[in-house]
Amino acid sequence: MTASLGLGTYRVCAVEQAARTACADGSVWIDTAPNYKDAHRLLGPVIADHPRAMVATKTGFVTKAEGQAAVQAGLLTPQQAAAGHSLRPAFTRWQTDRSLAALGRADLVFVHNPERARLDRAELHERLRNVFAALEEFATAGRLGGYGVATWSGFQHGAFTVPELLGLAKEAAGSGEHHLRAVQQPVSLVMARPIARALDGRGPLVQARAAGLLTFGSSPLHGGKLATLATPELAEFIRHGASPAAACLLAAASCPSLDVVLLSASTAQHWNAAKDAIASPLDPGQLRKVTDVLAQG
Repeated sequence: MTASLGLGTYRVCAVEQAARTACADGSVWIDTAPNYKDAHRLLGPVIADHPRAMVATKTGFVTKAEGQAAVQAGLLTPQQAAAGHSLRPAFTRWQTDRSLAALGRADLVFVHNPERARLDRAELHERLRNVFAALEEFATAGRLGGYGVATWSGFQHGAFTVPELLGLAKEAAGSGEHHLRAVQQPVSLVMARPIARALDGRGPLVQARAAGLLTFGSSPLHGGKLATLATPELAEFIRHGASPAAACLLAAASCPSLDVVLLSASTAQHWNAAKDAIASPLDPGQLRKVTDVLAQG
């Protein structure tokens, strides 16, 4: 089974038009964050017009403007704001309130790259538990569908595991009835370890799916670099007649236990081509051959 296509809004040009194109398909995930330029402001009207769209935003990174506002509100010191990232529950509540006001609603709020805090594992887990508790308040009040963790390298470097995140969520909620709903990590032919592990029935994607969590794959084209890094020969090996970009996206979307692959598609042509590219997934045997070729260098 192939993952569904979702819109990632990081560095997307004309984000409002990109979102309207994606939402024309009905029930689609839009993934954004307060630090994605003015995406929140531009997405608000789109979300209001498309009630079937599912919305994920994030908390953690501190933009210069938000940092100044948070300092004025007494939530962060100037030094904390200058660090550019915060896992302080008071800031989480404040930032999430602002995000909900700008977007109108959100189905998920991801804790954004918590490994960025550069804490030892014990302290990081304590901070995550406290942030989860703050997000539990929003979910219990019906203001969020749930929350998750979006990480770039946390799973890869052992900062936390899916079972540990589930345990922290239970502690934050005070029971097994928590609102941890999703995980997000890069899945691509550059960062291919999640694919290889999922093919072996292991790793965070498999663990998350088994626990009933949604799984999101970010950066499937590695910030667009794979479109030029992948050779025509590799593209042909992945799928006959596919372009390098289409072939690399297909490989990511074919990853076992992946629910949504997030693509920063700026135009309708880009979005529609991506849908076509992943319409027929690779079978696990072919995907394993692809990862084996890459592993051989």
